[in-house]
Amino acid sequence: MAFILWILAVALVIFGIVQLFQEQLLLGIVCIVVGLLIGPGGYSIFNRSKA
Repeated sequence: MAFILWILAVALVIFGIVQLFQEQLLLGIVCIVVGLLIGPGGYSIFNRSKA
């Protein structure tokens, strides 16, 4: 499951960067932020602790 989320995060960030170059700023920023949220290196919305 973690590998699939990592692949999805990478795809979203790459798509966001492409959108930024095509002057779709809002969509690009949203894709990059969502990619960073679900990626394993950042704050993952799928691995929240129940503290």
